[in-house]
Amino acid sequence: MTQPARQLIILRHAKAEPFASSDHERVLTDKGHRDAEDAGDWAREAGLRPDYAVVSSAARTRGTWASFSAGAELELEPVFDRSLYGAGTDGALEIINAAPEDAETVLLIGHNPTMAYLVHLLDDGGADAELFARVSAGYPTSAMAVLDVPCAWSDLDVGGARISAFHVGRGRAG
Repeated sequence: MTQPARQLIILRHAKAEPFASSDHERVLTDKGHRDAEDAGDWAREAGLRPDYAVVSSAARTRGTWASFSAGAELELEPVFDRSLYGAGTDGALEIINAAPEDAETVLLIGHNPTMAYLVHLLDDGGADAELFARVSAGYPTSAMAVLDVPCAWSDLDVGGARISAFHVGRGRAG
């Protein structure tokens, strides 16, 4: 099987505390950190090496990035984007469309329901039925879908990619 020209990783933030002074300031729980690191471990083992990352500016997505990137052994400076915090699928797609054209693997870390909807919106309907069923069964915290993207980032639109992998980070109790 040949490697697709581009891959998009859509990751929902890991488990966060239920309360903080504002929703934007909610931080990850210990379990959330473990789960995000597990997601990063899985990505590294799967050969997924993001070279461009956009992360919502919320505390829980920043924490997810920190633990994910540690597990994936990434040395990449992400773009922290406040607009991703409240973005719907159209806004999230605009962020992806603005990715550098030389990026081969883009990572987007955001919030539900947008992340789950975005995966379904971008899939061209050709994903393996069992894989699509797993994605459709729910997009819990630390869920990550990988989509193969056969076009330029600026050209990606509805139905323009295909789900090729799905993983839910679940670290061990510490």
